[in-house]
Amino acid sequence: MKNWNNQAEKIMAERFGKDTVISLATIEDGVPYVRYVNAFYENGSFYTITYGLSNKMKHIEVNPVVAIAGEWFTAHGKGINLGYFGKPENALIAEKLRMAFSEWIDNGHNDFSDVNTIILQVELTDAVLLSHGTRYER
Repeated sequence: MKNWNNQAEKIMAERFGKDTVISLATIEDGVPYVRYVNAFYENGSFYTITYGLSNKMKHIEVNPVVAIAGEWFTAHGKGINLGYFGKPENALIAEKLRMAFSEWIDNGHNDFSDVNTIILQVELTDAVLLSHGTRYER
């Protein structure tokens, strides 16, 4: 039974609408690969900053189906490479990511002059969220 509603979205925003570590799984040649990423949730998608030539992005280029898991949450989604962090089309989400990741974003780990520093969007296709005894399904 699909029962995703405004309450589920409110819980998602409270739980994941900030710097949050989630597990992101991709697949290559039938083998799953899982890693932790810092992510930010908004309106049915998770966003993360990553390197465009990383293994995860190579996997997503071939097969965009991904799985994610977080605090009492699991989902499948479509990985979408939004491209260079600094391109004008990404200005709005890039600013939100800068705010969400403000504690570490400028610590030297990211090279924002490199066009391979990209934004990965994971658009949810289905999800299960548990909160205070309620199971929400999308």
